[in-house]
Amino acid sequence: MELFKNIFFNTDKLTPYITVKITYAGKFFEDNSKEVFLRYSFNDNWEKYEDIKMEKSELGYQAEIDLDNNKVLNICFFNEKNEWDNNQSINYNFPIEEAEFSLIVLDENSMFPKRLSKFYLWKKKFKISIYKAIRFIPKLITGNYRRKLNKKEDG
Repeated sequence: MELFKNIFFNTDKLTPYITVKITYAGKFFEDNSKEVFLRYSFNDNWEKYEDIKMEKSELGYQAEIDLDNNKVLNICFFNEKNEWDNNQSINYNFPIEEAEFSLIVLDENSMFPKRLSKFYLWKKKFKISIYKAIRFIPKLITGNYRRKLNKKEDG
């Protein structure tokens, strides 16, 4: 995902409680700065923020962060000379979208969600049983399954 030039994420959209890799190929990468740091916050007024030293790679400087259950991720970059890339004092802002839970079904009798719907699981079981039947019926007709049983009994 790229929302601003030279800032990339390893995911299509940012959702809560995931670890995301940020790749920065902006002016500090182009200027070949020795050290680049990522400053990030989950609120607009930067009351709480964290600084992370980024690792240099062929693609740019990279760092991983864990996303909270917030609405926005604010980031900016600075180098060892205390020069800043903060989108002309606006900072880089990325929306954190709510995660989709379309496959999770809540059971009325349980506090915990079931991972997949019952219909989906039954459909998978049905497909597997059809596959096994298709593979076993020719062996049943030709009698090939008996030979393997006899070999196991002899050995």
